Amino acid sequence: MEGANKKHISESFRLAAVLALVGGFLDAYTYICRGQVFSNAQTGNIVLVGLALAENDFINAIYHFLPVIAFIVGVIITETIKRRVKFKETFIHWRQIVIGAEIIILFAIAFIPMGRYDGLVNISISLICAMQVEAFRKVNGTALSTTMCTGNLRTGTEQVYRAIIEKSKDKVRIAAQAYGIVIFFSIGAAIGGIVTRIYMERSILIASAMLLIVFISMFRNVEKYILKELEEDDEIEEEEIDSEIEELKENDEEKTEFKTKC
Repeated sequence: MEGANKKHISESFRLAAVLALVGGFLDAYTYICRGQVFSNAQTGNIVLVGLALAENDFINAIYHFLPVIAFIVGVIITETIKRRVKFKETFIHWRQIVIGAEIIILFAIAFIPMGRYDGLVNISISLICAMQVEAFRKVNGTALSTTMCTGNLRTGTEQVYRAIIEKSKDKVRIAAQAYGIVIFFSIGAAIGGIVTRIYMERSILIASAMLLIVFISMFRNVEKYILKELEEDDEIEEEEIDSEIEELKENDEEKTEFKTKC
C-alpha cells in the first residue's frame, strides 16, 4: 500500500514540461500557418466575438465563437472520460485516452491543407487543448496549466513573494515549477515557430510525436496510481454512507421528539 501513495507521473514536472512544449508549439503553429490565431486560450476569441457583435458582423462573431464552443465541449468530453473509464475494465489510465485522442487529431490535422479548412483546424486544436488543460491540472499538487501562461505567471510571482515573506523553501519550489512551465511553453513556441516555417502544416506531426512520448511514459506506476484513486473513491463512498446514516438518525430523533410532544 505504500506505493499507492506515490504520485503518478501525470502530475510530475517532467511530464508537464513536455505538455507545455506542445502547448507553445500549437500556439505558434496556428498563428503562423492557420490564420494568425491562438487556439489554446479562449480570452482572445471572446474579445473578438464582442468586437464583431459591436460592428454587427454576426458571421465573424460566429467564426470566433466556434472555438469557444469547442473548448467547452473538450472539457465535457474529458470529464465524461474521467467518470466512465475504469482501470479495472481497461489497461490504460483515463488520461492516456485523452492524450491518445490528441495524438490522433493532431496527426489528422497534418494532412489538412492550409487555407480553406483553417477554421476547422483551429476548432479541433481548441478542443484538444481543452481536453489537455482539464486532464492535467496539477504539477506536484499545485494547480498549473500547460496550455496557457497567465495563471502560471500569477502563481509563480505570488509564491516568490510568499517565499520572501515566509522564508519558505516549499514556496520557492512551487514558484520554480510555475516559471519553469512558462519557460518550456516559450521554448515550445520557439520550436514551433522555426519548424512550422519550414514544414508548414506537416510540422504538427512533431507535436503529435511529443504527445506519444507522454502517452508511453504514463504507463509507469499506473497500477499504483489507480489503486490510490480507488482507495480515495472508497473513502468518499464511506463518508457518503456515514453521512446518510447520521441523517437517518437525526430524522428518527426528530420523529421521536415529535411523537413525545404529541
